[in-house]
Amino acid sequence: MKKPFFVATALLAFCLFTNNLFAQTAPAAPAAPAGNVLAALTSADNNYTAFSIAVRAAGVNTALEGAGPFTIFAPTNDAIGKASSGKLDSLFKDPTALATSVKTYVVVGKFMKADIIAGLAKGPITYKTIDGRTLTLAAVSVNGHTRLQITDDQGNKAQVGYFDAPATNGVIHGLTGILTK
Repeated sequence: MKKPFFVATALLAFCLFTNNLFAQTAPAAPAAPAGNVLAALTSADNNYTAFSIAVRAAGVNTALEGAGPFTIFAPTNDAIGKASSGKLDSLFKDPTALATSVKTYVVVGKFMKADIIAGLAKGPITYKTIDGRTLTLAAVSVNGHTRLQITDDQGNKAQVGYFDAPATNGVIHGLTGILTK
């Protein structure tokens, strides 16, 4: 009776040890583009599906399927989930307001994390969105850590928490908040 228990325990320990060993030493495979930025929003670990729904509902999907290049600072599903349901409902009832809101997150040009960091060495960076509005990126200190913060032309702020989800016509960076109040 003790032998099967010992064998099972040894096998479990071996599996746990090798799983941790491989998890720590295996290099991360580079992410391949999932198609254009719209396709990448839908498939990027399903972290941007709520934003991709807003893009389609706003009618901005046709533009994002174009040649680009685009950089999208997309709120994650969690960020959108924290938004007021009343605000989201009113946006979805007004396609023009929804389109304006969605376009706030889309910048013309492809700016990878390395490009942004290099630009921040000279101070805050200003980008133009696809509808001519301004987004400003700056390094800020949060709890003793340097974070990248994005501010729209209305003063709304969010932090960039995820970087460089590739697409064939641009790149997506994930926001931990939304720019609509």
